[in-house]
Amino acid sequence: MKPIYLDNQSNTKLDNNVFNAMMPFFVDCYGNPQSIYSLGTISKDALDIARFQVASFINADAKEITFTSCATESNNLVVKGIVESLKTKGKHIIVSSIEHFSILNPLKKLQNEGFEITYLPVDTKGNVSAKELEKSLRKETILVSIQHSNPEIGTIQNIKELVAIVKNNKINDFVVFHTDAVSSCGFVPVDVKNLNVDALTFSSSVMYGPKGAAALYVKKGIKIIPQIEGGVQENSKRSGTENIPAIVGFGKACQIAKTELISNAQKIKELRDILVRELPKRIEYIYLNGAAENRLPGNVNFSIEFVEGESLFLLLDAKGIMAASGSACANKSLKLSHVLSAINVDVAVGQGSIVFTLSKYNTKEEIDFVLEEFPKIVNRLREMSPLYSYFLETGKRKQAGPGTSFAHDHDHCHICEE
Repeated sequence: MKPIYLDNQSNTKLDNNVFNAMMPFFVDCYGNPQSIYSLGTISKDALDIARFQVASFINADAKEITFTSCATESNNLVVKGIVESLKTKGKHIIVSSIEHFSILNPLKKLQNEGFEITYLPVDTKGNVSAKELEKSLRKETILVSIQHSNPEIGTIQNIKELVAIVKNNKINDFVVFHTDAVSSCGFVPVDVKNLNVDALTFSSSVMYGPKGAAALYVKKGIKIIPQIEGGVQENSKRSGTENIPAIVGFGKACQIAKTELISNAQKIKELRDILVRELPKRIEYIYLNGAAENRLPGNVNFSIEFVEGESLFLLLDAKGIMAASGSACANKSLKLSHVLSAINVDVAVGQGSIVFTLSKYNTKEEIDFVLEEFPKIVNRLREMSPLYSYFLETGKRKQAGPGTSFAHDHDHCHICEE
């Protein structure tokens, strides 16, 4: 069987139609869009069209879209740019404890510069508490940033409710609400007007578009200070020669996603539900992480007791199955991810966590192959595990076992009931 790619939260396969749209801008239409000669005008027109396509996808105005090189840059721009524009009004920032590192790491630097950061806890499914957010707001609060969905455990936040809490507060009227929607866009509907967010990040590479292009939506009237200075590109919000081929591909990917999103999500969800339903039937001591209901259609995250994650991935890869552990930027770290820690997954069990993320290109045959091979790999590793042998002999765990806080409740899971 050909390789089975199940790490679509880190990157997706490029859609052939996207590739075809990009090709002329590598070879024939290579003019600088800031130039007034004909080749430059062609590139400028393509840039404008792509901006409209990207904006339309999230129900924004084209002038509210700033193109960047990646989601990490967009997140850095919004955190640093918004904070710099509002620092005379206050120095308090609120984020969830499970944000991406491109949000969390810039905040560490800001903390060293005198800003105060409130990290909102999440429950065992990864949900942010609306009450905790409301209690955390202060007159000095200038920025709230909470993910639309988490790429590791798949939980989708109720952003509309959280935004309403911030907007309806009577403490101040200048706080900006940003959401990182990288994991959501292309997989679930995202509408900035419906959500009422002030800023939103999303990226091309995880919605069947090319690497090298992402976007930051900033609502009209919100001031943001540029972090890359030089020229007048992107309405002077992000200087540097525009990556026209990638931006054109991003626009095309948004155009395709707008028409395919619902049907793709249904197909992906059906494949996801097979894995969530069938793996616990074939593997003992396996626990679903994240929400069962409000979950990304392609996300499957299990913690598997008595195995070690790195060995799982090596043996899966030997079978041609590519998966992930934790967030895409933390795969080389052997410690428990900050997301699993935040939802109270036991450290020993969390070391055996695995994330399968599906795309429109995955098939039922591939999922059947995973169901056939993955339990064999787990059994093979457990046969070599002294902890598992000890457990079989004594019925006891040498290390703390899984808590009820994250054990999968099969009797009350809509997926298992189907």
